Amino acid sequence: MNLREKYDIPGNSVITIAGTVGVGKSTMTNALSQALNFRTSFEKVDTNPYLDKFYDNFDRWSFHLQIYFLAERFKEQKRIFEYGGGFIQDRSIYEDTGIFAKMHYEKGTMSKVDYETYTSLFEAMVMTPYFPHPDLLIYLEGSLDDILYRIKERGRPMEQQTPVSYWEEMHGRYENWINNFNACPVLRLNINDYDILDNESSIEPVIERISSFLKQTQLLKK
Repeated sequence: MNLREKYDIPGNSVITIAGTVGVGKSTMTNALSQALNFRTSFEKVDTNPYLDKFYDNFDRWSFHLQIYFLAERFKEQKRIFEYGGGFIQDRSIYEDTGIFAKMHYEKGTMSKVDYETYTSLFEAMVMTPYFPHPDLLIYLEGSLDDILYRIKERGRPMEQQTPVSYWEEMHGRYENWINNFNACPVLRLNINDYDILDNESSIEPVIERISSFLKQTQLLKK
């Protein structure tokens, strides 16, 4: 019996992993997909034509980057649900508007016109009764020091060149965002409560929590 059957997790579930840069979303996505025999859905970092440009010049490329992410995530969300579920998704579509676009507008690196255009597109595409929301959003949380350590360890050049103040700002905004998020059920996991990289068996308690949480949310819907 595999872990999905052991903990009675529906095979058509769609679980999204959210959290700030460096918190371990990709690692959790891979671990859960292997343990549950689910497919994965990752954001396209390596093929993103705007990401490097964006880190060099926030003012010039923030709008282009957010529009690209919105289009790609919407297409991916549609593909997941057309396939019938059974996916672990790395990063949610909600973070784009609730954190990144909003941050750039408020900090002056995205114009008011661009921000209004972006939010209008987001609302037309996502905030409708027809958009399929995930069954569960898992929010990975940790201290700022833990996040900065992980960013340094993975060593992506464009992230190493980014001022620490940017990561501080993002960390705070993520906490504010998740405290007000209600588009789908949320399970919060502290990154210090498991160690998937060095102890593969630590994923089972996470799956047990997911199972209990999904069952509770289903009961509330009845």
